[in-house]
Amino acid sequence: MKKIRLFSLLVGILALISFLMAACTPAGAPPLEEAGEPAVEPASLRVAMIPVLDGLPIYVAQEEGLFAERGLQVEIIPVSSAPERDQLIAAGQADGMINETVSTLFNNRETTEVQIVRYARTATSETPLFRILASAESGIVDTQGLKGVEIGISQGTVIEYLTDRLLEKQNFSADEIKTIAVPKISDRMALLSNGEIPAAMLPEPLSSLAVLQGAAIALDDTTYPEVSYSTIAFRMTVIDENPDAVRSFLDAVEEAVIQINNEPERWTDLLKERQLVPEPVLATFKVPAFPTAGVPTEAQWQDALEWAMAKGLIDVDVSYAESVNATLLP
Repeated sequence: MKKIRLFSLLVGILALISFLMAACTPAGAPPLEEAGEPAVEPASLRVAMIPVLDGLPIYVAQEEGLFAERGLQVEIIPVSSAPERDQLIAAGQADGMINETVSTLFNNRETTEVQIVRYARTATSETPLFRILASAESGIVDTQGLKGVEIGISQGTVIEYLTDRLLEKQNFSADEIKTIAVPKISDRMALLSNGEIPAAMLPEPLSSLAVLQGAAIALDDTTYPEVSYSTIAFRMTVIDENPDAVRSFLDAVEEAVIQINNEPERWTDLLKERQLVPEPVLATFKVPAFPTAGVPTEAQWQDALEWAMAKGLIDVDVSYAESVNATLLP
């Protein structure tokens, strides 16, 4: 009997303890083994962006919540020039960027520091990315008028590469191609508008604004679209350490591209807000079709490499296979 009474007493004590623990636990509280689990933080990426139309899909993905839907937090870092962008990448202060093949070549001269993971934008036979414009005061009205004339460019970038390639395809000799370094797009635009430089290479749609202000189109890349494109690239350490974040980023960009191509007229407010299209041009500007998932071809890479080596900018054979990565595309 004593054993029975002792057993009953123990059962009663355990029941009382259970009741008291339940009473002290807030309603809806998770089980004890789950309460200590940390919340999952969204992956984050920092992307350096020059204020050009090529970045529209990234802005759309951010505005439409496409990054957030994929558990991704993206910080867009505005930069005013390609050298500033490349400095941020080199210092590890940005993870990705909109750039061009030439930029990637320079970054990868010694070791593979960045990889191109997607086209950002491409020229077509109807839609230019870049134009060589002549100032209203220059008297230049066609391509031949550019011979021996200083053209404002950003050195060591797609701007210089395209200037050389487009003029070479027009049978200009090396001695007939003259350039002057004006790294910032805004400075190049102002100097051209004021007639302080006779010509300049400008991205669209700033080139449309310059034309509206009196500049003349001397040459653009619609004739040779295969040499004109921009890219999205990420640092190798970011790709190695968090490939899923980059994959999610590209998946969101792909969805944004589809939205833009399906409804190109929908993004006027965003273009204005992000200053991707000058306000005087907005009323007549038509958003071009953006390329779907893809990366530059080996032939395109090789052409840029040969140009850089001929200019004495690079003296090593930078690998296409190590610098262009299509495996993260959706």
